[in-house]
Amino acid sequence: MTSSPTIRLGVDIGGTFTDVALEIGERRFTGKILTTPHAPEDGVLAALRSVTAEAGVEPGEVGVIIHGTTLATNALIERKGARTALLTTEGFRDVVEIRHENRFEQYDVNIDLPPPLVPRRLRLPVRERIDAQGEVLLPLDESSVARAIETLAARQVEAVAVGLLHSFTNPDHERRVGDAIARRLPQVAVTLSCDVSPEMREYERFSTACANAYLQPLIGRYLVKLARELLRAGFHCPLLLMTSGGGITTTETAIRFPVRLVESGPAGGAIFAACIAREHGLDQVVSFDMGGTTAKICLIDKAQPQTARAFEVARIYRFLKGSGLPLRIPVIEMVEIGAGGGSIARVDTLGRIVVGPDSAGSEPGPVCYGRGGKEPTVTDADVVLGRIDPTTFSGGKIALDAAAAKRATAEQIATALNLATEHAALGISEMVDENMANAARVHAIESGKDLRPRTLIAFGGAAPLHAARVAEKLGISRVLVPVNAGVGSAVGLLRAPVAYETVRGRLMRLGSLEAASVNRLFAEMRAEAEAIVRRGAPAAKLVEQRSAFMRYRGQGHEIAVALPVRDLAAADRSTIRELFEAAYRRLYSRAIPGVEIEILSWVVAVRAPAEGQLGAPARTRASKPKPASRRPIFDPHSGEFVEVDIYRRPDLAPGACISGPAVIAEDETSTVVSPRFDARIDRFGYIELTRNEA
Repeated sequence: MTSSPTIRLGVDIGGTFTDVALEIGERRFTGKILTTPHAPEDGVLAALRSVTAEAGVEPGEVGVIIHGTTLATNALIERKGARTALLTTEGFRDVVEIRHENRFEQYDVNIDLPPPLVPRRLRLPVRERIDAQGEVLLPLDESSVARAIETLAARQVEAVAVGLLHSFTNPDHERRVGDAIARRLPQVAVTLSCDVSPEMREYERFSTACANAYLQPLIGRYLVKLARELLRAGFHCPLLLMTSGGGITTTETAIRFPVRLVESGPAGGAIFAACIAREHGLDQVVSFDMGGTTAKICLIDKAQPQTARAFEVARIYRFLKGSGLPLRIPVIEMVEIGAGGGSIARVDTLGRIVVGPDSAGSEPGPVCYGRGGKEPTVTDADVVLGRIDPTTFSGGKIALDAAAAKRATAEQIATALNLATEHAALGISEMVDENMANAARVHAIESGKDLRPRTLIAFGGAAPLHAARVAEKLGISRVLVPVNAGVGSAVGLLRAPVAYETVRGRLMRLGSLEAASVNRLFAEMRAEAEAIVRRGAPAAKLVEQRSAFMRYRGQGHEIAVALPVRDLAAADRSTIRELFEAAYRRLYSRAIPGVEIEILSWVVAVRAPAEGQLGAPARTRASKPKPASRRPIFDPHSGEFVEVDIYRRPDLAPGACISGPAVIAEDETSTVVSPRFDARIDRFGYIELTRNEA
């Protein structure tokens, strides 16, 4: 049996659910099962078997599997990676602990700093020194390298990061150290900072190299085992991985650079929302992805998610930059907080309801799952408030215990605060909604953007339940809930292009730009990126993008500037200046005359074309559908239960109009239409919520 390129599978491991989407041409089949955290590949295989059986497809017919995963993120947050060491230039072993010497919370006398992934006893110095221009000041001392490697052997490390001073300008010493480790300790994973993040700023570069090394054994074992199990199950197609930057890559590249998988699953969701924005012609969108464990918020302009070259993971202080581990990799920029359906609610010492960031996950899960959970969660609150029908949840595959959810909410929240149980559940819901709205506000302010004129695109298993209320809090008047919203990230994986981005740190003054040198550099970077992309898209026509990170001389931070994709000449100095000043004005409303401009880093991104559209539009015909049933749900505005119409989403044709309050139910999620919104099914079959207030 041969595989068909038109049969494609996307599978995304979340903290609570593993989502899967299978496409055969324009037909799509989806599924959602509980994640198996101790053996995530078991959940993946179970999801794949389930959806292929539903579609009537044999495993051998599948043309490609695209995988997104939270394993890398969870390993960093939970500190469950490999025993890792760092070899670095003598005198710089404490760079990852000294950080920037600043305080992200200036007035907190008991401030907690995130501990480095590599403890001091495993940070070993070697004698060498290269200056900022790449010139050797002190030759590499081979004996100091040999002593350090023997220490690594004695301490039985599983992975080693090599981060030497200024190696991004001259990687020779790092490569020699890496070769020496590979000869003496061939079973140990080695990461060179000049490969994983060849840019200036030692702290970020060393931190990224340490994170990559820390993840390599775990991700390598997982992907090798998953590939083996897929073959055993009859899937003989390529396995590709979603990266944090929104492209997909091969398993070989993912094993070499697992740090690029840290935002893997959420990136699929952002791609999903960007496709919707493109289909609907929306220039300003905010993507709202709320699953079982976290909520992710991303700003999307002109169908392009906001991107960055660096971000932080495992922040100790919510929303505070500097309180996490910095990673310098290409990433779709979003804010991610512990606010999902499984987020645990409790009453703190000040008598306040707090929700998250810890989650019940899939084991034991919310109390209503009946799998041993004891603490009330957001899902339990939604059950108590009547938003979720316990008998039809997840298409009836998971029977919910509404009485247990009500009992846990009453005992642990309502009694402590002397509230009625439904008011305690409302408090849980309001707190998680405010947490998400506040995260979106902060993210928009930091980006210099206004949320109010944007359309909110809600997906993930829990987002449609909370989207209307979050939109109310943000002053947003339009919400879209797409088809297959409950597995949006898995569908987004199928829309992502095979892509790779390379970066090189090379400081140049714009006034003395050496065009020939830059052209050689771009050619090398293009060749490196294309070689990786060709492994996943051997015959595709590739698209190249070039950019540079630039600043005025004397500034501490730089901005990204798109560059023309062609050979540069000396005359292009004025063109690049104009491009920089235009980008600078967009951010800061003015340029600074008479100040020299310098370029710090150069970027080349190569990608294959993305696959198809999400769906085809249909004719709309205004109609007033009949509800499938009625049930009471709690109205936060009146403070009491009200009987509302319940509609089944598969029964609603394009053009159907529904007045709030109502609930639109489907197997993977439910959309709550609040009294302040009305719903309409648009030409793509999406639920469009619009404010009904003047």
